[in-house]
Amino acid sequence: MTGGARFPRGRYLLCGALIGAGAILPGISGGALAVAFGIYRPFMDMLARPREALPRHWRMIPPLALGWTLGFFLIARGLSAAMTRSESVCLWLFMGLIAGSVPALYREAGREGRPASAWVCCTLCAAALFAGLYYVRHVLRVQLAPDLRGYVFCGALCGAGAVLPGFSAAPIMMALGLYQPLLDDFTALRWSTLAACLTGFVLAAASLARLMSRLFRRRYALVAHGVLGIVCASALSMTPWRYRDAWEAFASAIACGAGYLLARRMGRISDESGGT
Repeated sequence: MTGGARFPRGRYLLCGALIGAGAILPGISGGALAVAFGIYRPFMDMLARPREALPRHWRMIPPLALGWTLGFFLIARGLSAAMTRSESVCLWLFMGLIAGSVPALYREAGREGRPASAWVCCTLCAAALFAGLYYVRHVLRVQLAPDLRGYVFCGALCGAGAVLPGFSAAPIMMALGLYQPLLDDFTALRWSTLAACLTGFVLAAASLARLMSRLFRRRYALVAHGVLGIVCASALSMTPWRYRDAWEAFASAIACGAGYLLARRMGRISDESGGT
C-alpha cells in the first residue's frame, strides 16, 4: 500500500468474506482466492514476520478478519444450503471469481521474469494438484472420529488451505468423515469444537506461512508460477460436468459471468487504491 492511497475497507471486507466461505466449502481453496484477490503475500508476511509486516499492513486486518468471520460462519452456511439446491451454480460462481483475477495474477507472477524453469514448475504444480485431488476423492478411505483430536486436525487442514493456494480442506474432511459433524457443530455453536479448530488453524497457518514466505523471497519466479499453475488447476478441478436441465446450465453461466465481473471490479479497486 502506498502512502496517502485510499484504503478500500469494503474490498477487504468482501475478500475476507469470500475467503472465509472458501475455507469450508467443498472444492474451493481459501488460499487460491487470497492469491486471486492480491492479498496473499501481505497475509503471509504478517504471519511469518509480524514485526516487519504489521506496521505496513495492519489496516487490512480488521476488515479481513470481520469478513472472514462472516464468510466462514454465515455465507458458507448459506452457500452450503445453496449447493444442496445447485452445486454447479455455486462452483461456477467461484470459478468466475478466480478466472477474473488470473490476468492480474499472471502479470504479478512475471514481475521477476519468466524462465523456462518457472513454466516447468507451473506445470508440475498443476499436475500435482490434480493427482492429489483424485487421490483424496477416489482412493482415500480412512475415517476419523469427530472428537477433540479430529477437530484440531480439521482446523489444521483449514489453516493449510488458507496458506497453500489450491489446497481445499473440505474434500479431505469429507473423505475422513469429519465434514458433516464439523458443520453441525458450527451450526450449533459448540465452543469446544470452535476452540479445537482455531488451535489447529493457527498452528498450521503460522508454520506454513514461514515456509511460503521464505520460498517467495528466495525463488520468486518459480514459486509465483507454481502458484499460478495451482490456482488455475484448482479452478479447473471444480468444473461441473453434469446439469439437471438447461436452466441450471444457464444459471451456471450467469453465475460465472457475475463472479468474473466482480473479480475484475475488485482488481480495479485495488489498482486505484495503490494495491496492498
